[in-house]
Amino acid sequence: MERRDLMKATVAGVAAAAMNVPADVVGQTSQGGQVKPTGPVTSKIAEHSDMKYRALGRTGERVSLVGMGGFHLAKPGGPSAEEAVRIVHAGIDAGINFCDNCWDYNGGESEIRLGRALSGGWRNRTLLMTKIDGRTAAAATSQIDESLKRLQTDHIDLLQFHEIIRMDDPERVFAQGGALEAVLRAREQGKVRYIGFTGHKSPAIHRHMFEVADQHGFHFDTVQMPLNVMDAHFDSFEQGVLPVATAHGTGVIGMKAFGDPFILDTKVATPLEMLHYPMSLPISLQVTGIDSLPILQQALIAVRSFALFTMEQRTELLARTEAVARDGKTERYKVTTHFDGTTQNPHWLG
Repeated sequence: MERRDLMKATVAGVAAAAMNVPADVVGQTSQGGQVKPTGPVTSKIAEHSDMKYRALGRTGERVSLVGMGGFHLAKPGGPSAEEAVRIVHAGIDAGINFCDNCWDYNGGESEIRLGRALSGGWRNRTLLMTKIDGRTAAAATSQIDESLKRLQTDHIDLLQFHEIIRMDDPERVFAQGGALEAVLRAREQGKVRYIGFTGHKSPAIHRHMFEVADQHGFHFDTVQMPLNVMDAHFDSFEQGVLPVATAHGTGVIGMKAFGDPFILDTKVATPLEMLHYPMSLPISLQVTGIDSLPILQQALIAVRSFALFTMEQRTELLARTEAVARDGKTERYKVTTHFDGTTQNPHWLG
């Protein structure tokens, strides 16, 4: 696709993503069962005047343009437990209504800290997401129950299959006795509302996850993927997965705007440009790691100052980043195992 055509598609996609969708959405399981509609979680959360919100796929939810990344709440050398709570509270007070986390982040400490932060009524002001690594029903069940305890809640609003980074991961999730069985059972029990998946390795693997889901008649509510100024040039999720997700009505959650932190370290663009780039794509929100109040303020400034890129702005930024991005060295999650927690800990898969 020519860049001019891609830009037109991007602008149209953002407009569609910002539209309201019916609240009484019914979720369909791969076995044909249904989950009764209960109305969107976020319909009960007041929207902040300085925050921007978009539709989360066809769930009926409206989520803040930035979401609070869970890993950074307990990352080594990062905030103390008390500071993490202050960061979460300040973000929610500023209108962030989406909290990201994962069962394996920092040995569970990220979920524990978020659970503390959301106690005392704060839980009712956020759409809570976490992820599991289990590929078997037994492993998935155990991880869901452990996450619920750490997060001090009886339900998770969005549960995502984490690190779909191998070509056979989709088959393992959908297999008889696979993780999806446990997640569907948890949804029937009211422990889970929405279901998605995430990964950072290859657009081909993400597309395969959609293909296997289609074969089973299953709809993913969300998908999370790297979207940034470098991805557009190398094995691109933006080009290879974003159109597929949009066609499915699946809410897109962007991540790794700064490359943890290898994209940021190139200094070929400002932090605000790096956040504004994925925000200009047809996504629901961009999750970003926030490990201090100044970094939270940076994310809030990015939202307040955001306007859709013009074609000229997009072209200029991509031209500026192309040479650095060409070999993938700034996106190490694609070309190395540096970020692959389940490769380093295969027992997490079950």
